Amino acid sequence: MRSVALLLPGQGAQYAGMSTDLYGEVEVFTTAMDEVFDALGPDGDQLRADWLSDSPSLPIDHVIRSQPLLFAIDYAYGTLVRSWGVEPAALLGHSIGEMAAAVLAGVFTIGDASRLVWTRMSGLADAVPGGMIAVAQSAQSLAPLLGGQVVVGAVNAPRQTILAGPRPELDSVAAELTARGITCRPVASLTPFHSPALAGFVAADRRQFATVPMRAPAMPIYSCYTAAVLRPDQAVDPGYWASHPVATVRFWPALETLLASGDYLLLEAGPGRSLTTLARRHPAVRSGRSQVLALTPDPHQSRSEIFTIAQGIASGTHPREAVT
Repeated sequence: MRSVALLLPGQGAQYAGMSTDLYGEVEVFTTAMDEVFDALGPDGDQLRADWLSDSPSLPIDHVIRSQPLLFAIDYAYGTLVRSWGVEPAALLGHSIGEMAAAVLAGVFTIGDASRLVWTRMSGLADAVPGGMIAVAQSAQSLAPLLGGQVVVGAVNAPRQTILAGPRPELDSVAAELTARGITCRPVASLTPFHSPALAGFVAADRRQFATVPMRAPAMPIYSCYTAAVLRPDQAVDPGYWASHPVATVRFWPALETLLASGDYLLLEAGPGRSLTTLARRHPAVRSGRSQVLALTPDPHQSRSEIFTIAQGIASGTHPREAVT
C-alpha cells in the first residue's frame, strides 16, 4: 500500500458552495460535517444554512464563515479517506488546516476543536480590517520592502509568498510592488491572518485552549509553523496553538521536510486544488518519486473518478501514472 500524506488547505482556499455536492450524498462526509455543526449549537445551524445557501447571511470570505467551514471540510475529507481503509502516514495542514490535522491525529476531540475554532474566529471578527496578497517573489527578496504591520504571512513556495497586514498599509505595499513590476494578487481574506495585527487576540485564545484536554498526536503532523514534525510537548501546549494567527505559515519548508522523509501519495483533502498546485512544483513530485492528487476534481473529472483513483493508488491496485 502506498504511503499517503494528507494536505489540508487553509485560508484562501474557500469559495462559495465548496464541497456542498458531497453533503447529503456521501454519508461519511455528511456525518463528519454534522459533528462540527452540532458542536456549535445554533451557530452551527446558521453556519450549515449559509454554507448550503445561494443567499447566505454572511459572505464566504467573512472570518466566521471561511475558517470554520475550511476546518470542517478538511476534517470531513480526512474522515472520508480513512473510511476507505487508508490510514494516513502523515498530515500537513496549511493555516487552519493544522487544526483539522490535530483532530485527525487525536490531539483534540472534534467537539472541542470546533468550539475553539468558533471562539477564535468570533473574536477575530472584531480585528482591524486587513487582508493578504500573493506575490510571485521569494520572501527574502521582499524583505527590504516590508516593515511595520505588513509582514510575510506565508511561504508557500520558493517564489510564492503571501504578505499580510492591515489596510491601508497592505494596499500601499501592493501599490509599490505593482509599480516595480512585481506580480501580486489579492488572497480571499478580509482579515490580516498571520500578522502582528492580530497579536491582541493571542492571550485570550491561549486561555481558551488551556480549558480543553490535549493529547500527543497518534500520527506525524508536519507543522506548517515550525516546518518539522510536531513534538508531543508542542501538541499539548496551549501557547503553540494560540500563536497560529500571528505566526508565519511555512508551508514549503514543511513540505520539504515531509518529502525528505520518504515518498508519498499526497492527497489534498479539502476544498479546491491550491496545495496540489504548490506541491507539483516540488522536485520530488516533478521527478515522479511522490505523486499529488486533489480530491476536488478539475472540470474534466467527476468526484467518483477522483475518489476511485485515490483509493486505487493508495491500495496499490491502480497505476500511479494516473496521477499527473
